[in-house]
Amino acid sequence: MASQGVNVLRYSALVAGLVYGVYHQSSITSSAKQADAQREYARQERLIEQAKAEWKKKTAPKDTTQSGIITDPEDSRFDLEAFLKMKAGEN
Repeated sequence: MASQGVNVLRYSALVAGLVYGVYHQSSITSSAKQADAQREYARQERLIEQAKAEWKKKTAPKDTTQSGIITDPEDSRFDLEAFLKMKAGEN
């Protein structure tokens, strides 16, 4: 039969192992949660940058030539007379 000192040592080691296991698992879990949060933040940053780029493309001035004449008939500043003069000068 084992002495009381050996039993105390065994159970102390068991409890210490359990406490260490809980501590180690919680540190692993917290680091995984932090990594997930960082990945989500980076994904949202990329989405925001893409949205900004799309918005800039959408709101950018339409196609203009070197002479400053607007060639897009949908633009409110489109001047048909200047456009036709430019096209006539190209030929």
